[in-house]
Amino acid sequence: MDDVFRAIADPTRRAILDELVDRDGQSLFEICSRLTMKHGICSSRQAISQHLDVLQGAGLVESRREGRFKFHFLNRKPLEQIARRWLRAQPRENNS
Repeated sequence: MDDVFRAIADPTRRAILDELVDRDGQSLFEICSRLTMKHGICSSRQAISQHLDVLQGAGLVESRREGRFKFHFLNRKPLEQIARRWLRAQPRENNS
């Protein structure tokens, strides 16, 4: 779970996740273009690729190669696990 928190701590990585929520299954070129147009993030393709590697390492992004292209998809499961952790918890009574 620490990997997930580290991955989403970075604003560029959160913007990448936002873009994959809006349109899942994007190539690196598409992600870079959308980050520039919608978020004003003008990072190099190499920098965005490194961010995607961090997101993949945390299990938040999965990729699939089709021919020459590699498409990136959001994996919601790690985020659902985090949400369930706190949403299922019952409030404790204050004994003080």
